[in-house]
Amino acid sequence: MKKRIILAGFMAIAMTGCMDKFLTVYPETELSLDTFFKTEADFKQAVNGAYAPLRALANNTAWKLMELHSDNAYYGRNTLFGAVDATQDLANFAVPTANGVTANDNVLQHYRQSYLIISRCNQILTLIDGVDFNEDSKKNLKGQALFLRAHAYFDLVRLFGKVPLHLAPVSNRQEAALPLATTEELYKQIESDAKLASELLLDKTKQEAGRVTSGSAKTLLANLYLIKGDWAAAETQAKSVITSGGYSLIPEYADAFSTSTTNKNNSESVFEVQFLEGSAGFAGGFIYAFLPRPMKSAELAPITGTSNPQDLSEEGNNIPTPDLIAAYEDNDKREAATIAYVTLSQSSRDNKVYPYIKKYAKPHAQHGNTGINWPIYRYAEVLLFMAEALNEQGKPGEAATYLNQVRTRAGLANTTATSQADMKVAIQKERRVELAFENKRWFDLVRTGTSKAVIAEYGKRVMQNPLDYYFPDNAKAPANSFTILDDYYGLPAVESALSPYF
Repeated sequence: MKKRIILAGFMAIAMTGCMDKFLTVYPETELSLDTFFKTEADFKQAVNGAYAPLRALANNTAWKLMELHSDNAYYGRNTLFGAVDATQDLANFAVPTANGVTANDNVLQHYRQSYLIISRCNQILTLIDGVDFNEDSKKNLKGQALFLRAHAYFDLVRLFGKVPLHLAPVSNRQEAALPLATTEELYKQIESDAKLASELLLDKTKQEAGRVTSGSAKTLLANLYLIKGDWAAAETQAKSVITSGGYSLIPEYADAFSTSTTNKNNSESVFEVQFLEGSAGFAGGFIYAFLPRPMKSAELAPITGTSNPQDLSEEGNNIPTPDLIAAYEDNDKREAATIAYVTLSQSSRDNKVYPYIKKYAKPHAQHGNTGINWPIYRYAEVLLFMAEALNEQGKPGEAATYLNQVRTRAGLANTTATSQADMKVAIQKERRVELAFENKRWFDLVRTGTSKAVIAEYGKRVMQNPLDYYFPDNAKAPANSFTILDDYYGLPAVESALSPYF
């Protein structure tokens, strides 16, 4: 067999979790087919490596492309620091695209990290059946690789519509240049991978904490079927998760999100990206990107609880919009658990009070170093998937049963919606506040066909009332803001140089 060097990520494979064997993967300087993928331990290490890019996505780009790029969050200006155009353009719906491609660096980095997951999974899936080791372990590892590939493609198809469909390892530049698969072709592959994964994976009660489960795969399938409008299939998958017995709502909403040391991968967690506080290189830092700026260390200390708080400059991101804040009903316990306020003494605004995302602002020891996991799917969303699937089949009364479980936990009365039309509105409103800042809002707007109308109206409010959206006094949004309301991003311009199909 021709010697091929395994893709760069296997040179320092790492994945986080709450147990050592999941966290600790020893780096190798050179990994080739001649020396690797020979034992069960090799494949376990490789699968850990397929999880690893999820941390980069959660830390750096996913929230920019999915939540900041919505009416839930905005870009906090700091006149002491020049704006970062690549991020500002995402918040302002002004991402420049020409001939189907964009030079936006956030788009590029997200695209590359997603394909890094795919390439690692392809290597695993191509080789694993050719190596003899424990069959149950092999099924579980194969299922994890299938799920991760499905998840990566699911993000890509919802962000770009059409992307190359790679299902085998790439060993040269020519193999990397594939035609763009259609949305339906991508959906078909995602469905195939997720179905097989659901059969091969262990359930939550038997799986090592932090790894994907059969419930994770079924939840992804429910999500996919809702997008495709296959309501009965979505109901089947959501019901399977609900009746599995492995999941339940955490009694208090604020406790559903992990701290640095406890409550990770809890009963509500269906799939979350693993982070580990400390010096091992697995820490997260996204909460710092979300805080408004400029912030003095004394203003930061009560939020993070660190022993060494430091001044924050540059730009603040994912600042909760007044639109989202207004979406919470009176007495909704989720509002106080999700959003808090800080006064910035150095702000150039007369009103120096800013909201920030509280749900991830858990106490930790060192500045910029958190072990808070990022939720991909929670059981609350499975209940809302079930409600939506039932309602779309003309069963608003049954849908209310699942919607009300989420509302009861939030301290709210049962929904008053009784008609199918009113229930549809109620479910989407519930999704907005329940899943705020979990990277769901943009995808929900697109799949419900409301993105252009909602963002156009939101854009008018930003342009007409910049002070409400945290602009400095006498400042306003750039003239090109809210001019590009496409459902999909352009493909990365840098990658287009490598392919004739872009």
